[in-house]
Amino acid sequence: MWWMMNEGGGHYCSKKSDDICGDVCGQESSRLSMSRIRCILRGIDFKTYIFVFVMIPTCIFGIYLHGQKISYFLRPLWESPPKPFHDIPHYYHENVSMETLCKLHGWGIREFPRRVYDAVLFSNEVDILTLRWQELYPYITQFVLLESNSTFTGIPKPMVFASNRDQFKFVEPRLTYGTIGGRFKKAENPFVEEALQRVALDQLLKIAGITDDDLLIMSDVDEIPSRHTINLLRWCDDIPQVLHLRLKNYLYSFEFLVDNNSWRASVHRYQTGKTRYAHYRQSDEILADAGWHCSFCFRHISEFIFKMKAYSHNDRVRFSHYLNPKRIQRVICKGADLFDMLPEEYTFKEIIGKMGPIPHSYSAVHLPSFLLENADKYKFLLPGNCIRESG
Repeated sequence: MWWMMNEGGGHYCSKKSDDICGDVCGQESSRLSMSRIRCILRGIDFKTYIFVFVMIPTCIFGIYLHGQKISYFLRPLWESPPKPFHDIPHYYHENVSMETLCKLHGWGIREFPRRVYDAVLFSNEVDILTLRWQELYPYITQFVLLESNSTFTGIPKPMVFASNRDQFKFVEPRLTYGTIGGRFKKAENPFVEEALQRVALDQLLKIAGITDDDLLIMSDVDEIPSRHTINLLRWCDDIPQVLHLRLKNYLYSFEFLVDNNSWRASVHRYQTGKTRYAHYRQSDEILADAGWHCSFCFRHISEFIFKMKAYSHNDRVRFSHYLNPKRIQRVICKGADLFDMLPEEYTFKEIIGKMGPIPHSYSAVHLPSFLLENADKYKFLLPGNCIRESG
């Protein structure tokens, strides 16, 4: 004990008192606390001051800026990887008969092909929708599209497809188009609105006339199955009831190949009362090399900004400068991440391996034929054309 009360009520200094705190002894009790603080501060060296008043605030600010990165980097510690898919090898050559192709996959050949329905929720992806429908056109029985006047995040949006419907006259005889009013609940989890729109798409499919054993493609607009994949599945017998499609995963254009691991797209043999339109894992079976996923593949910078604010992961826009058009353009040409995030992987090896910008690819082989046939119009999707229009 550094000090004690003597019998007369004054202060008594212990012989063990050090020099630094010596002036505390004999002071009034009301002043003792401040004196003790000054005493403690006098005993702290300069390095400790730097640590307390510089390093700690800097660390707190760093966590504020990069906390999401830290969380993603440590993901392997708190989340296990999902169960691996069973990959089905994909065989194709234009000069090989359909009977042989079905046989190579372990399937039989049908006497006539199944009907195929392609159903999507539409936001504002006019260019990618054109590419998708042109690729699939020869084999689709009915194109089904649902559009809302609200984003998943509750932001009002124009009816973009309705305004551009003239561009899609080539599918008009086979088009079932529906609209749904938004609820505009901005504070609500965006995935709630997304789920409700997918339920409405189930109803629109019934209006389109889908029946048992028809094929139903479930995927976002930018997840495009290849033409020959759909033709294979409509002609082959005994294919899985639900089959996911492994797509080549691109970002911004076909110049930036991320990996070959996009898996959410799926094809279903429709079952009345059982098949529900969804965008999550519904099977362990996946067909390799079945198409392309081109995420954030827009012509205009304004489209990037709209999607960043509108889609279900809008919480990734943590700072307003992320939406700066000049920054977005720099990020696109660099092949970096719009949200300044680390890769969403489950092992440190995969996270470290994918850190940094995506390497540029200069291959335009095995891309949708309509894209190459109309390269001048869609050059922003091809290697070497990263500059986007400002409108």
